[in-house]
Amino acid sequence: MAAALPKPTPGRRANRARIRFSPSGIHFFDRVSGTNFLIDEVTPPERTWAKGPRQVSIALTNACDLKCPYCFAPKTHATLSYDQVVSWLDELDLHGTLGIGFGGGEPTLHPRFTDLCFHGANKTGLAITFTTHGHHLDQALLAKLAGNVHFIRISMDGVGTTYERLRNRPFKDLLSRLAAVKAVAPFGINYLVNEDTVSELPVALNVAEDMGASEFLLLPEHPPNRPTGFTITTARSLHAWVIRYSGSLRLTISETGADALPTCNPLQPEKGLMSYAHIDASGVLKRTSFHTVGVLIAADGLLSALTKLNQQEL
Repeated sequence: MAAALPKPTPGRRANRARIRFSPSGIHFFDRVSGTNFLIDEVTPPERTWAKGPRQVSIALTNACDLKCPYCFAPKTHATLSYDQVVSWLDELDLHGTLGIGFGGGEPTLHPRFTDLCFHGANKTGLAITFTTHGHHLDQALLAKLAGNVHFIRISMDGVGTTYERLRNRPFKDLLSRLAAVKAVAPFGINYLVNEDTVSELPVALNVAEDMGASEFLLLPEHPPNRPTGFTITTARSLHAWVIRYSGSLRLTISETGADALPTCNPLQPEKGLMSYAHIDASGVLKRTSFHTVGVLIAADGLLSALTKLNQQEL
């Protein structure tokens, strides 16, 4: 007699560990420790596969108080309502999504940002993360986020004067924010790679290690932003640096920049919208944040929009 499969945990209010069935196998995930465990010797029946994407990013607002020259976020005024986002979190939680990444714009400028983090962390079993420039992470905001967020991603494009030229903020202020963040939640550094920043990768990585980061995410500048942002020469420099890298800090890279690099993806069978989807600040569901078209999430819900988007040609 075949052994029974463990029961998946797509429902709301799951406390910590979750089980997701997919074509990759049986995926166990603990949102607090970040531990992932995959049994890929077993392929669950297709009828049991999670309906929600494994990961969804949500641009809470297009508002941002920085003006970085390489930013790809839309410049139109748009902010999602609290009720909209809560309904989507609940729906995604019900259908097996593991994690949500809030972004923007600058997500900390959303008027109910901390309320959304609280709902996600306490009313669902989703892992709640967000990406920020970091300069609003003062003690008051961090106190509200304590226990209500599982991972924080902080953008650091270049170091020292390069960072200050690109971000128009003091680099020392960023370092002080990083020192405070690690007492609240694990954090990683998002590092945009372009012709300005690629030469400073070794120094930036040392800074990340010294500040206690647990991950260093490489983000090659997306070509449509600026024709000269990520050149062939920059790509070659990045590739050579990655090949030589022997440090202890975990390196990750965006999917669009991973070509020709030695990456590992044990969840390869989860393709397209089964793996990832993005919701922009106007409530449009897209395949990624770089796509210009998508499906507006209507009153019939996010899963309905996901079905419609799946039916569109890539």
